[in-house]
Amino acid sequence: MSDTAQLDPHPGPKLDASWAKPLADMFASPVMANLRAFLMEQKARGKRIFPKGSEYFRALDLTPLDKVRVVILGQDPYHGEGQAHGLSFSVPCGVRPPPSLGNIYKELKSDLGIDPPRHGNLTHWAEQGVLLLNSVLTVELGQAASHQGKGWEKFTDAVIELVARQERPIVFILWGAYAQKKAAFVRDISQGGRHLVIKSAHPSPLSAHNGFLGSRPFSRANAFLEAEGEAPIDWKLPD
Repeated sequence: MSDTAQLDPHPGPKLDASWAKPLADMFASPVMANLRAFLMEQKARGKRIFPKGSEYFRALDLTPLDKVRVVILGQDPYHGEGQAHGLSFSVPCGVRPPPSLGNIYKELKSDLGIDPPRHGNLTHWAEQGVLLLNSVLTVELGQAASHQGKGWEKFTDAVIELVARQERPIVFILWGAYAQKKAAFVRDISQGGRHLVIKSAHPSPLSAHNGFLGSRPFSRANAFLEAEGEAPIDWKLPD
């Protein structure tokens, strides 16, 4: 199956029905048709696109809609060789954790006393209900933000709206102005909503010291989940 075929609502492995059914109209929309055409054109020109097609929807594959308990919203996939694998802020085992992820690990240590693992793979979080969603799901090798404005944003807006409509309380962790603007419609408990919205600066080295470090998102998320009768997230990543 070609990479672009993965824009079908039933990619392999099959997208969980909890996502595929409510997103069926989006998959059939002109937005996704245009996005598919763009990706095909880029590949025809010999562009290298990451992550591979089978991982475009990996965040959704690993975290079904009815299992989402926390959302961590990113912007674009990493654009370095072998870095992107479909989960925001995450890289495959064997790939050096990027600086933003290094700062996330620093905050994890400060917040919960958890030592950083020897890898940057956040799959363990995703499997517990942490939706690691980027706003844009593909990127050209070495070209940051190269696939912005091509349609992915409308798709991920629909994903976030689906999550926000869930009746159970969910934690939205929004790092940086981009994520906070994208999910601005999510109502926090302080605004009469049912979800907890945690906002801070982005973990990038350019902004981490302006409010990300010391923001304690992991303990705050767990305290909220436990107060709502939910199990906490095991943030410790196995080596």
